[in-house]
Amino acid sequence: MKDWRIYCEFSRPFTLLMPGVGMICGGLAAWGAQPRFVSSWTHSPWRVAWNVVLGAVMAVVLNAGSNGLNQMFDLPIDRINKPQRPLPSGRLRSREAAGFTLGAFVVGLLLAWVINYQCLLLAVLAGIFTVSYSVPPFRTKRWGILANITMAVPRGFLLPVAGWSTVKTIWVVEPWLLSSVLGLFILGAGTTKDFSDMEGDRAGGCKTLPVLYGVRKAALLISPFFVFPFLLWAILVRLGKLTGHPAGIYTLSFSLPLIGAYIDYRILKNPDELSASENHVSWKLIYLMSIVAYAGIAVSYLLPRP
Repeated sequence: MKDWRIYCEFSRPFTLLMPGVGMICGGLAAWGAQPRFVSSWTHSPWRVAWNVVLGAVMAVVLNAGSNGLNQMFDLPIDRINKPQRPLPSGRLRSREAAGFTLGAFVVGLLLAWVINYQCLLLAVLAGIFTVSYSVPPFRTKRWGILANITMAVPRGFLLPVAGWSTVKTIWVVEPWLLSSVLGLFILGAGTTKDFSDMEGDRAGGCKTLPVLYGVRKAALLISPFFVFPFLLWAILVRLGKLTGHPAGIYTLSFSLPLIGAYIDYRILKNPDELSASENHVSWKLIYLMSIVAYAGIAVSYLLPRP
């Protein structure tokens, strides 16, 4: 029996925080949306809370499976870029990695099924994009901007909607408009992890934006995605499309671009630093920014209305 810490490392626990937070905040936003404090699935507030927590666990487990799948098919690349990881270092065998990954996907989908059919539908859809990103013959990770889209859909566009589905129906426009902003943010921000992987990606035939265009041009291409998507929330509030507290959403819509502008400054000032370190400060700021965005939306929807 392998040491559980190896499986924990294989799951990449640092990356599991955001999907859990995103699910919870999506559920809280739905709870505060019109009609307020009403669920499409149950009259019991305790059942609502249970669904939201279960959804967070589901997102964490599925994301662990996604991380495992990606590492399995990235093994030749990780031997170059990240030889210290469990698979390329030999601390975890391929069969053990496959068992963990399959188990995570099965458990995650079962949890989604327990919540409701809409959550299951979104989980399956996210799984399709996840498989398409990593697994041949699709393996969209090889194809530049298509890789960004394939990653942004499950982690940006679908995640908040899945959180919403734990409380209210998704067959309304509001959760999709809300999540579109986060999807656009992830569409650009997802590239930051590719800068430090250029050597292995190039050898493995993965034409990421930094490989295709070089460090400086790729940094310039993704810079607008750290600022402009969040301004859309203010426009959507103005148009009456979002039912959260207007002041809360306006505050979020205008403050997050300031953080994004600082990230742009750090990236564009010396883009070569991104390719020199896997844990560049900009990546940490992006992760923090995502969590602040999710939490800010939840608070904005739960605030008392004027």
